[in-house]
Amino acid sequence: MQFHSIDVDKSLHEVKSSKNGLSEKEVESRTRNGVQNKLEDTKKQSIVSKFFAQFKDLMVIILIVSAVISISMALIEKKYGNLFEGGLIVFIVILNATLGVIQENKAENALENLKKQAEPFCEVIRNGETKSVRVEELVVGDIVVLNAGNIVPADLRLIETHNFKVDESSLTGESVAIEKNAEVVLDERTHLSERKNMAYSSTIATYGRAKGVVVAVGKNTEMGKIAVMITTGKKELTPLQKSLNKIGKIISIAVLVIAVVIFLVEMLVPKSPNFMEAFLTAVALAVAAIPESLPASITIIMALSVQKLASRNAIIKRLHAVETLGSCQVICSDKTGTLTQNKMTVKELYYNKNMIVRATDSDSVQKHFKEIVADMVLCNDCEVIGGNINGEATEKALVRFAIDSGFDANNIKNSNKRLFEIPFDSNRKIMTTVNKTADGIKAYSKGAYDFLIKKCSRILISGKVEPLTTEHLKAIEKANVEMGEKALRVLCLAYKNFGDKFDKTNEKTAEEDLIFLGLVGLIDPPRPETKDAIAKCHKAGLKPVMITGDHAETAFAVAKEIGLAQNKSQVLTGDKLGLMTDAQLEKDIGKFTVFARVTPEHKVRIVKAFKKLGKIVAMTGDGVNDAPSLKIADIGIGMGISGTDVTKDVADIIVSDDNFATIIVAVQEGRKIYSNIQRTIQFLLSTNAVEVFTLFLTSLFMSSFVFLLPSQLLFINFITDSLPAISLGLEPAEPDIMERPPRDSKLNIISLDVWAKILYQATLQIIIVMTVFVVGIRYYDNKTASTMAFLCINLMQLLHAV
Repeated sequence: MQFHSIDVDKSLHEVKSSKNGLSEKEVESRTRNGVQNKLEDTKKQSIVSKFFAQFKDLMVIILIVSAVISISMALIEKKYGNLFEGGLIVFIVILNATLGVIQENKAENALENLKKQAEPFCEVIRNGETKSVRVEELVVGDIVVLNAGNIVPADLRLIETHNFKVDESSLTGESVAIEKNAEVVLDERTHLSERKNMAYSSTIATYGRAKGVVVAVGKNTEMGKIAVMITTGKKELTPLQKSLNKIGKIISIAVLVIAVVIFLVEMLVPKSPNFMEAFLTAVALAVAAIPESLPASITIIMALSVQKLASRNAIIKRLHAVETLGSCQVICSDKTGTLTQNKMTVKELYYNKNMIVRATDSDSVQKHFKEIVADMVLCNDCEVIGGNINGEATEKALVRFAIDSGFDANNIKNSNKRLFEIPFDSNRKIMTTVNKTADGIKAYSKGAYDFLIKKCSRILISGKVEPLTTEHLKAIEKANVEMGEKALRVLCLAYKNFGDKFDKTNEKTAEEDLIFLGLVGLIDPPRPETKDAIAKCHKAGLKPVMITGDHAETAFAVAKEIGLAQNKSQVLTGDKLGLMTDAQLEKDIGKFTVFARVTPEHKVRIVKAFKKLGKIVAMTGDGVNDAPSLKIADIGIGMGISGTDVTKDVADIIVSDDNFATIIVAVQEGRKIYSNIQRTIQFLLSTNAVEVFTLFLTSLFMSSFVFLLPSQLLFINFITDSLPAISLGLEPAEPDIMERPPRDSKLNIISLDVWAKILYQATLQIIIVMTVFVVGIRYYDNKTASTMAFLCINLMQLLHAV
C-alpha cells in the first residue's frame, strides 16, 4: 500500500488502528504474527572461519600441497631430518593466515569503536495513553509520538504535524530538513524524498512535533529494503587476487612440467633406472620450484601498508582492499557529508543594495547589519550550549553566521526577551517572534521570499527606513534569482518596530507593514579539501562522479564549485535514468559526472554500468542509502564520523575523519603496493628459477656431485629470498605515481615485459652460478664447490634485490 497517496483516516483503517492507538491485547497478537521491528544483524565470522578463509587463494593451496608432498617424501624415504622443510612450509602458511586474521580483527575492533548507539525507546499511544516502549516492540498500527531530536523508529504515515521537520539525509541524500504535513495526499509516483506526509525509519526529527501511525516495521521499512539489497550483494575477487590466482595456475603447470621432465630424464639417462628414486627426485625439484615465501611476503607488505594508512585515518577492513583502491578507475561519491560538510551554511547575504559573502568589520558596526543578526538569532529556536549549536540545520546556520561575525548569540537572546511567537507553518511559510529590546518591542520574521516579501511595505537602507519602491523590488528580485541560480536556499528577513506597546490579541499585526532587511543564501558547502582532491583525481587519470538524492540544481552548483562538472549536460537525473535501459546507461554513462535525485536502486545500476565497461569502481558514502552501492562496488568506502552503522558494516575501507582527501592518500598507497608487489613477485620468481634450473642441470649432467645441501636450500628459500622480497615491498612510492593513468585491471600483474625481465635475470644468474660451481669442482672439491655455489646464489640474490 502506498500510504502517502491516501488520507489519514484511510491509512488508519488500512492498518486497523485509531488515533487512540492499539490495545495491549492487539499488540500481543500482532507481535506473535507479525514482523519484528529490527533488522537482522550482520553475521560476524568467527576466528576459526576467518582463519580458514585465508586458505582460498590458489598460491596458498599450492603451498599446502607442497608441504604434504615434502612431509610424505621424508616419511617414505625415512629421512626424518627432512621433515623440517615441510614443517617450515606449514609454518609459513599458518603465519600468512594468522596475519590476515589479526588485520581483519583490528579493523573490526576499530569499526566497533566508531559505531554509535541507536535510540532504544520511543513514545507510543496505546489504549489512549502515552507510554515508552522499546523500539523493537513496535508493531504495525502503533501510534508514535515524535519530538525534535527523536530518531524515527519505524516507517510512519503522519497523522498530526505541528511545524514538523525531518532530516532525511541518511536515507535520501537530501541535505535540507524536510517540512512535513500530515494533511496532504500525494500522487503514488511521488519520489521518496518528497513524501511530506511520511516519516521513515532511521531519519531524525529536527523541529516541531508530530504523531504517526506505524505502517511498516523491520525488513519492510525503506531502510529494511536497503538492508535486504545489501545481503544480496556479493564481493568479487580483487584484481590482485585474480592476478595471483593466474600466477598460481602458471606455477602449477610449470611444477607439473618440471616433475614430468625430471622423471623422464632420470629414467632415460644411461644408468640403471630406479622408478622410486626418479619419482622422488622429480617431486623434490617440483617442490623446490614453488616460491614458498610469496603469499606471506605479499600479506606482510599489505599489512604494513594497512598500519600506515590507519595512522592517516583510513581503516582497512580487508587486506586486499587497499590494493584494489590503487587500481580503481572511477570514484563514485555521495554528495551530502562526503563531498560536502552536511552542515547548512550562510553563503551569501544581500542587504543595503549589496551582496556580501562574509561579514566585514565595517558591517558589524552598522545598525542595519545588527538588525539582521538580531533577526537571525531571535527568530530562531536553536540553543547554544557549551559552544555547540543545537537545533534545525537552517536555524543553526543562521546562529553560526552571527557567532562567526563576532556576536554573542546567547547574550542577544537573553537581553531581548521573547514575548510572543507565531510558529512557522507550511501555508504561511513564515516564522515570527516578538521581542522586548532596548529600542522597544520588535517583531522579527524570516521565511520564504515569495511569501514574506508580500508582507513588506518598507525597506531599511543605510540605517534609514524608506518606502519599498518598484526599483527596490526589482533589485531584491534580481538578488533572489542570482542566489537561486547558484542553488542557494533563499530566506527573506524582515522586522517591525512597535515602540512600547504590542497587542497580543491581534497577532496578525506582527506580520503586516514589515520592513525588509535582506536575503540570506544558504547551502551545504563543499569540504575545504574536496576541490583539491578532485583535481588530484583528474591528474591521476581517475573519473570522480557525484551520486546524490539531492536536487539537480544543488548538485550541479556543488559539482561546478569543486571542478567536477562544467555544464548541466553532465547531470543526469533519476527520472531520466529510470527510463533508460541498462544497455543505454552503459553506452552513455561516460558523458555524466553528476547523478541527481537518484534512489538506492539507481546507485546500484550506476555502479554496475561502470563495472560492465570493465572499470574498477570505488563508491564512497555515509548514509543508509549508500550501503547497497558500497556493497556492489569493487571497493566500498564508508565515513567514520557521519557514517551510519549499516554503511560501516558493508564498507571495505572506513575513512575515520570523513575527509575525501584521505581517499586520495589511500589510492596512492594502493598504487605503491601494487608496484612493490610486482617487484616482489619478479624477484621471487627469478630467484626460484635460478635454484630450480641449477639443480636440474647439475642432476642431469653432474649427478655424481652434490650441488646444494637441503639445509642450504632451506636457508636460500626462507631467508635470502624472503627478507629482500619484503624489503622490496616497502619501497617508497615513485614521485610520478599519481600522475599516471590507472592500470588496466584486465592485465596480469606479471606482464610480458616482466616475464622478459625474469627470464633475463634468471638466465644471467644461472650462468654465473653454474660457472662458479664448475670452477669449484675443477680446482677444489665437491664440498668447496657447493659452498661457493651457495655463497654465489646468496650474493647474486642480494645484488638482484638492490
